[in-house]
Amino acid sequence: MKIYNKRLMFVNLAALMLAMGTLQSCHDEFLDEELTTARGNDYYETEDGIISLSIGAYQRVLAQPFGNELQYVTTNYGTDEFTIGGDDSNGTWNRYNANLQSIVPLTNSNTVGADWQWDYLYIGVNICNRIIINATEIQSTNPAVKEVALGEGYFFRAFSYLRLVSQYGGVPIKLTVSTAPEVEFTRATPAQVYDQIIADFNQSLALLPDGGGPSKVTKDAARHYLAKALLSRASEINDSWNSATKVADLNQVKTLCDQVISSHPLATNFGDLWKFTAPNGASETLPEIILSAQFTNDLASSSVNIHHMMFTSKYDDLPMMKRDLTGMRPYTRLAPTYFTYEAFDVVNDSRLWKSFRTKHRLNNASGDYYTNGDLGIMYIINDKDDTSFAQRKYNNVITYAATGKTIPSVYVAHSTSGELLLAEPRFPSLSKHYDASRIGVNETRGFRDVTLARSAETYLMAAEAEIRLASVGSGSYATALTYINAVRERAAYKDGEIRSEYTDGGAAYTASTAPFNVNERSYMPENSYYESTHISPTTAATVLTVSDPGNLPDEDLDIIATLGISGEYNRMLCFLLNERTRELCGEYHRWEDLSRTKTLESRARAYNASAAPNIQEHHNLRPIPQTFLDLIFSNGSPLTPEQKQAMQNPGY
Repeated sequence: MKIYNKRLMFVNLAALMLAMGTLQSCHDEFLDEELTTARGNDYYETEDGIISLSIGAYQRVLAQPFGNELQYVTTNYGTDEFTIGGDDSNGTWNRYNANLQSIVPLTNSNTVGADWQWDYLYIGVNICNRIIINATEIQSTNPAVKEVALGEGYFFRAFSYLRLVSQYGGVPIKLTVSTAPEVEFTRATPAQVYDQIIADFNQSLALLPDGGGPSKVTKDAARHYLAKALLSRASEINDSWNSATKVADLNQVKTLCDQVISSHPLATNFGDLWKFTAPNGASETLPEIILSAQFTNDLASSSVNIHHMMFTSKYDDLPMMKRDLTGMRPYTRLAPTYFTYEAFDVVNDSRLWKSFRTKHRLNNASGDYYTNGDLGIMYIINDKDDTSFAQRKYNNVITYAATGKTIPSVYVAHSTSGELLLAEPRFPSLSKHYDASRIGVNETRGFRDVTLARSAETYLMAAEAEIRLASVGSGSYATALTYINAVRERAAYKDGEIRSEYTDGGAAYTASTAPFNVNERSYMPENSYYESTHISPTTAATVLTVSDPGNLPDEDLDIIATLGISGEYNRMLCFLLNERTRELCGEYHRWEDLSRTKTLESRARAYNASAAPNIQEHHNLRPIPQTFLDLIFSNGSPLTPEQKQAMQNPGY
């Protein structure tokens, strides 16, 4: 018996298998999994059964998408921030070409199908429905069931529907448990889906405990995501129907965000968030983090995080380099666009230099001149107006001041030749997800948690709500700046800070159980700040505070000019979206942020060269999967081609 048949939309056995922890990370393997052990439904009507379902929901709803390529495909590709790196397995999702339809043709076994996200989310919904129904009906006074598990059920159901409405618009609302195949479904309107999401988050807020995060959902997690749902409902993609709720929603967003901010202080140093040294280490429990997808170095666990590989550029094919644990396994799926470099003040904003790896040590040196540990690869991320470099690539030409030796491989973002890093492609790797605690060089299983919500984003949501209120005369752009400045002040270099210091999860190799020669590590605790900026070494503080909405930073003015934006509201919203890139780049928010603000098309056209020729307005929503449309009935009969097209999102 299969736990889930692709031709069924909801099957209760998925909930049973998940509670027993047997779901696999690979989508295809998951579909083919055999049910070898089973408990009857009556178990899930007991206290232990309800709690086990709730535990399973954490894995299914939060962690499962990081076990394959689904998460980055649906949240990072096709935006202004990231484009296709060196591997085209999921290039269709970035290009918006003719293959991005209700059936996505497979390039290879890694290609994400049109149905993956839909199926994953609705399986999660079905699990949550059983938790909610059984925890409500059980004759129990146990708070672990009647409050915590029930609150988690409402939270995860709202979380799943928020993802569904953000990706597809109106979708079927299912609030009961499916115990047999069901085929009669209609799409609710986006307004109805948001009503359900908000009601569920409010229910969870009333039930969940105050403490326990980031490994457990809490009241603050419910507040953060309720604010996100309200902000989404108030965004441009819903402007045809949201006028009656917009102002009240935005005011509630501010209230909720202020509550979350008060109990989740920002980390002192932005780099502390990415200073991963071992599973369950200090960086994973910082007060700033509200909720994480949890992973473990227990090899018996079915929870797997493979996203340490996705943002990694090739390094092991360059001179005197080889693949090693600290350099990650380079899947090269995502490369930063030039928007991502140019959104930063390269001199004053530390976030650029703490988010991207720009130097690699040699780990496979040969001959008498170089030894392992010498600087082997350097990326220069310089200002777009810098004329110091005539070439994109230099081999054994530029000298490393610390050793006096030339550097075997140097790549320059902005050169007078006009060549781009993406030509090869070579690019500095986003290192926020790096994990050298893995058990081997080619091991894909990662143990690092993924931060889903942190209070820096909460500040920026509050700022956006204030910007939107200001546009209708109920808020203040100056007040919005106070929220934005909180994260910008943290991002500025502090007095005495060494700007060339760098760390990422590559430092976690010391916690590995695999044999490892430290002289063969490519991780280097240093960045290319001074080589890129051409300034003299200094430990003076920098300033990033913006005090006047009419006087935005130069990098933002350049982006505003490129996009052809005018008007105070549009300029401030652009500034806010740019700030979200600087703070949250690669943290799985971007596609939905641009879709809901209806800036996806303009920004991808301007900054994502492979998306620009094809992207259109209808790409603000995803195609409804053909597997769903082919299965459902209307009044006892399969849908006609005309009915299927009517249920499909426009443009697909």
